[in-house]
Amino acid sequence: MSDRATLSTVAARAGVSPSTASLAFAGSPRVAPATVERVLRAAGELGYAGPDPIAASLRRGRSGVVGAVIGERLLYAFRDPVAVQMLDGLTEVLGELGVGLLLLAGDGGPAPAQLGRLPLDAAVFATCGLEDDPAFRLLRARRVPLVAVEGPVVAGVPLVDIEDRQGTVELAAHLRELGHRRVAMVTMPLRLDGRRGPVDADRLATGVYRDTRERLLGAREVFADLPAVETASNGIEEGEQAGAALLSGPDRPTAILAQSDLLAAGVLRAAAARGLAVPGDLSVAGFDGADLPWLAPVRLTTVVQPTAEKGRAAGRAVVALLAGEVPPDVVFPVVLRPGTTTGPAPA
Repeated sequence: MSDRATLSTVAARAGVSPSTASLAFAGSPRVAPATVERVLRAAGELGYAGPDPIAASLRRGRSGVVGAVIGERLLYAFRDPVAVQMLDGLTEVLGELGVGLLLLAGDGGPAPAQLGRLPLDAAVFATCGLEDDPAFRLLRARRVPLVAVEGPVVAGVPLVDIEDRQGTVELAAHLRELGHRRVAMVTMPLRLDGRRGPVDADRLATGVYRDTRERLLGAREVFADLPAVETASNGIEEGEQAGAALLSGPDRPTAILAQSDLLAAGVLRAAAARGLAVPGDLSVAGFDGADLPWLAPVRLTTVVQPTAEKGRAAGRAVVALLAGEVPPDVVFPVVLRPGTTTGPAPA
């Protein structure tokens, strides 16, 4: 780029006003295509690359960046098909505004120092969040507009949610109708601070992830004494470890409810390693309706949630906030989808 080339010199060479040249670079439909071509040709001849995007964002009072806080390490966002679908729906809406999405790790530890400096127009807690998350508190203190996907649940923060509890009630009732009475659950983490223990009423009272709590409480509406094993992360390996623990006892369950399809896939591995037939010896069910083609021909019994639409709803809430509006909370229904992994309880 020439040291002397400016928007004004480009406008002069193209024979237009500086404001017209600026609109041409912005792709405004108010400028005729022939004029845009003339401006860009003049810019090329002068070696002018275009207006400074940082200066332009300062003039607009916007950075053009929305943060997406991921509840675990960023690797999780690319390993979990549900997270991928949700982020895809979010970017579908934000992309139409020319807004970029910046992924931020929110591991429940101290808020990253850069969160205090990042120029964010808004932030979405994309894979659930906790009310006491340092990152959440810091962004609220900075008055960054926030949207919560299944949490945190705080007055003034738009919430995009699904019927976690009702969906799990229907899934547990499906197992009860099949004759199962010894049923256990593999849960996602209640928190990401490493503190794990009995999944009892005291630990469910406060400071836990909304989806984990609601899915467990839904199952316990049907099976009041349902035992549960908490995992360290929402992954296949963690599901396999939890499944192994549940299936190693003398009075193993006849059915295992997993709080995600990835955890359920891990339980299926644990059952296969012990020579248990599914669903003959053990029924397994998940939650999410994730695309897991490598399980074929097995069709996992699961609860399907509208993951991409959930992301689009979060994107629409961001658009409304940036327009100065107050978007309403949204709660999406879920649907039970029986598959080949659940059947009658063994005699």
